[in-house]
Order: sequence, then C-alpha cells, then structure tokens
Amino acid sequence: MTPDLRRYARQTNVRLVAGALLLLFLVGDGLIYLFYGPGAAVIGLVCILAGLTPVGLVLIILAILDWVVRRASPN
Repeated sequence: MTPDLRRYARQTNVRLVAGALLLLFLVGDGLIYLFYGPGAAVIGLVCILAGLTPVGLVLIILAILDWVVRRASPN
C-alpha cells in the first residue's frame, strides 16, 4: 500500500495552522492578560479576531470557489 502524500500534506497543514492559532491565542493573549490584566486581554482578543477576519473570509471564498470548480468539472 502506497502512502497518500496529499492527505499527509493536508493533515500537516491543518495541524500547523491549528498550532499557530493556539499559540497566538493562548500565549499572545495570555501574556497580555498577565502583564496588563483582564480588560486588556479582552481588547487583545478582539483585535486578534479582527485581524484574522480577512484571512478567514479569503479562505471561505477560496473553499467555495474550489467546491464550484469541482462540481462543474466532468471528472
């Protein structure tokens, strides 16, 4: 049985993104909470989410386009 390298690459990319987001939210916002308090941590969380919103929108649009192309192709 041959290994499915595409599945492995997709799984690795998902894990890397999840780890980066976990570090961003836990370590980044945790340090803000530690040094500046809970009010600043909430504002930091809002700022992180606002900064990631365009990235999420682009990813959603690309996923929709990929779905449309796969659905339209005869294969």
